[in-house]
Amino acid sequence: MVRLRYEIEGGNFNRAGNASSNVKKVLKQLNIDQRLIKKIVVALYEAEVNIVAHAYEGVVDVEISPSQINLILRDKGPGIPNVDEAMKEGFSTASQKVREMGFGAGMGLPNIKKNVDLLEIETTVGVGTTLKMTKFFNDATE
Repeated sequence: MVRLRYEIEGGNFNRAGNASSNVKKVLKQLNIDQRLIKKIVVALYEAEVNIVAHAYEGVVDVEISPSQINLILRDKGPGIPNVDEAMKEGFSTASQKVREMGFGAGMGLPNIKKNVDLLEIETTVGVGTTLKMTKFFNDATE
């Protein structure tokens, strides 16, 4: 079992993607199928950017076993008032500043859902959000 942890700083777009880049390197070293790595990295990057764009801070915990990867992202931030609405492609609460930087298109949560096998969202308005994502390694043909 490989365990990794990354801290995410809200508002720091210069470091957005560091966790997903590092996880990609580890998965390559573990000889995980490239198609699976791509899906995992897309999902993790989207979740990372959500923390940077919307929260004050967050943490990414990664557990890699021979059969799957589990990613848990916890943030301290505004939470998600309506998860069903947030899951719709194109829905975004990103600020104008974030949109001007090329983020906030409203594809984060939908892209995460498309690229993982299991997704749980726990959120409390005014407190923060936890995403739990799992991708199984047994089927690279997806």
